[in-house]
Amino acid sequence: MIKLKKILCPIDFSACSIYALTYAIDLSLKDHASLYLIHVIETNMGDIGDILKQIDLLLDDKQTDSLKMRLINLIPDEIRTNISINTLVVKGTPFVEIIKAAKDTQADLIVMGTHGKTGLDYILIGSVAERVIQRSPCPVLSIRLPK
Repeated sequence: MIKLKKILCPIDFSACSIYALTYAIDLSLKDHASLYLIHVIETNMGDIGDILKQIDLLLDDKQTDSLKMRLINLIPDEIRTNISINTLVVKGTPFVEIIKAAKDTQADLIVMGTHGKTGLDYILIGSVAERVIQRSPCPVLSIRLPK
C-alpha cells in the first residue's frame, strides 16, 4: 500500500481549489502526511490594462505573510494541530510553479481542483490542472466541484 508523506495542494481561492483542499486534508490525516499549500501569483498578463494583476505583482513581505495566513486559515482549527502544514506563496506561471514546488518538496501527490479562476487565458491556453497532470513528477488527483 502506498504511504503518502508529502501532499501538495495548489490554492487559487476558487471554490474548486478550496473543495480540493478537503480531499488533501483527509489524505494528509489518513497517512499523517505533511501538507504543502501553494498559492501562485500569476505574472503572465494577457491584458496589460489588468490593474488588479499589476497590483498583485507588487507584493511585499507583509502581503505575502497575509496570503500565507489566509492559506492556513482555510484549514479548520481542530485539524491544524494534527497535521504539518507548510505554505508557499510564489510568483510566476501557475503550472510551472506548481510543478517546481512538487519537485522541490518531493511531493508524493498533488491534489488540485480541475477548474480555478478562468477567463480568456483558459480558452486559449488550457487549464492549469491539465498542464500539471501532463508534466507532474508525481501522481495528480484532480477534483471537480460536485454538481
